[in-house]
Amino acid sequence: MRVAVLTNEYPPNIYGGAGVHVDFLVRELRRLVEVDVHAFGAERPDAHGYRASAELAEANPAIRALSVDLQMAAAVGAGESAVRVVHSHTWYTGLGGHVAAMLYDIPHVVTAHSLEPLRPWKAEQLGGGYAVSCWAERTAFEGASAVIAVSAGMRGDILSTYPGVDPAKVHVVHNGVDTQLYSPDPAQDALVKHGIDPSRPYVLYVGRITRQKGLPHLLAAAHRLEPGVQLVLCASAPDTPEIAAEVRREVATLTAERGGGVIWLQDMLPREELIQVLSHATVFVCPSVYEPLGIVNLEAMACETAVVASAVGGIPEVVADGETGILVPYDPANEAGFEATLAEGINSLVRDPARAAEMGKAGRQRAVDLFSWEAIAEQTVTVYMSVER
Repeated sequence: MRVAVLTNEYPPNIYGGAGVHVDFLVRELRRLVEVDVHAFGAERPDAHGYRASAELAEANPAIRALSVDLQMAAAVGAGESAVRVVHSHTWYTGLGGHVAAMLYDIPHVVTAHSLEPLRPWKAEQLGGGYAVSCWAERTAFEGASAVIAVSAGMRGDILSTYPGVDPAKVHVVHNGVDTQLYSPDPAQDALVKHGIDPSRPYVLYVGRITRQKGLPHLLAAAHRLEPGVQLVLCASAPDTPEIAAEVRREVATLTAERGGGVIWLQDMLPREELIQVLSHATVFVCPSVYEPLGIVNLEAMACETAVVASAVGGIPEVVADGETGILVPYDPANEAGFEATLAEGINSLVRDPARAAEMGKAGRQRAVDLFSWEAIAEQTVTVYMSVER
């Protein structure tokens, strides 16, 4: 079987969980089927690259994305490729998969990493393009032969958001983690390099600067953190200049109030450095207000770090409350309460490092037992086979 995988993010251009998912999934899929990768950006040795049409250089980002989709759809059927299934990831490539399916009479599989209608803050970034991205996503989902949800929570969101989608074609295949790659690293040179004091406990956030990831809530909660604990923010890729400025102001205020101990790493760390930083954190925090699964929680767990996370979306399917971490209910009508409870959960583990370490060990075992990429690739191929013509 030959499969065309369509994606926005692909190495070396990865900035979010969807890109991590595609990277590791493709590695394992290639052990099972033939895979052609079609990705935004430059040509790679293992992937075809596409850029938005030059004539659309000043157009809305959503329109530029659609121009890439059309290029991808044309390329899927080029030559003697004999592609049997086209598999798209995120709204950026969903329409490309939809068009390819119609052109070549092949099944289209969509993996849902998030849902545009549940991310209204994207209008800040895309303007009118947000309506375009919602339309593209709905069209792809309703026309797909199969939809893969990365959690049971995401499956429920798909069916409630898009009632026109047949429930029988929505399959749950979780995200995964490579527990050989993501494992505890005793080295500390990356910590020293980035100004983190290895002798003091620290709380860690890793994620994009976007409303979805809840970073402003963590910064608000951080005013209540135990004295002496460090806050390390691996936070990059702001959605808009406005949220970047908001985070910058709050970090400055927090740093002045706490007398230092706030380390903001604004560039994505190389993977080997990130694994070190994950391994030595006392607590990893995921304050997302919307999260279909939260692959970064799996990475922290694989590195034996306890997790404090919001109980939204698919996170409760990853983090076992009271065993591998602490889940905090999120109520958009009571954000102050969420921030206070988030701080309480973090502080409880900072005060009890033995409990945090115990949760970290349990988290790694859970990641090993339930979230291997090998199993996820096999489940994905099963979905392909169910729709192959």
